[in-house]
Amino acid sequence: MSEDNKNYQNEKNYTIEDKDISLLFEKIENRLQSKKNIGNKIVIFGVIIGICLIISALIGSLTFYIVRTQNETLTVTGSVKQKVTSDLVKWKGGFQRNVPAEDLKSGYAQLRQDQNLVLQFFKENGFNESQVLITPVFMEAPYQYDPNAPKEYILRQYVEIQSDRIQDVTAMAQNVNSLIDKGVIFSTFSLEYYYTKLPELRIALLKDAVADAKLRAQKIAESTGLQVGSIKSANAGVVQVLQVNSTDISDYGAYDTSTIEKEVMVTVTAIFNLK
Repeated sequence: MSEDNKNYQNEKNYTIEDKDISLLFEKIENRLQSKKNIGNKIVIFGVIIGICLIISALIGSLTFYIVRTQNETLTVTGSVKQKVTSDLVKWKGGFQRNVPAEDLKSGYAQLRQDQNLVLQFFKENGFNESQVLITPVFMEAPYQYDPNAPKEYILRQYVEIQSDRIQDVTAMAQNVNSLIDKGVIFSTFSLEYYYTKLPELRIALLKDAVADAKLRAQKIAESTGLQVGSIKSANAGVVQVLQVNSTDISDYGAYDTSTIEKEVMVTVTAIFNLK
């Protein structure tokens, strides 16, 4: 083989080897790029997972806080008082006669005269017969310690009047001497004063009682670093109708009828959510 042919063959082999090397480097570069892309994807995926974990933790913490604060409540009792003047008076009294058993007829006649005098007494004070309730005659036999004593009976009638004329009825009850002077054995059993608008007043005071309960809750919550939220429930207590400045309350409610001026107290037990 000539020298020129040998040189041509060597150059041809060298060219083939360069192409192979180029292809090899290209494959290596592609593999490295592929690995790099995979690595980038793994990093991005890890970042996404991390962000999701952080968001989940935040949501879990927030949910725990909300549940925790919603479960925290404060129970407080609020109350309110208001003075009222009675608008109804009820006067109960009675008159009687003690008569021997053999003289019942005359005893009934005397009691009839007493009844007329009682009605006249009311009429003189501005109350007609239709406003006065007088019961039928009740007869009873008192216990006699001496069995040999004459048997007698007590004949009795009861009187009742209800009116919004508070002062007039009070004055009558305190001045029955004119009946006594006429021979009527009259007694006052009770003089009671009522406030008829109590149901309406109770409803009106409930709002103020709830406001008082919330104010007390806010004062208590201040020391815990929490705030009073919405009201969860409320239960109204019994109504107390008391004498002015009285503390004589009852678990079952109280209604004083002995005075014209009264105090109405309403209580509410409220449960507030804390936030």
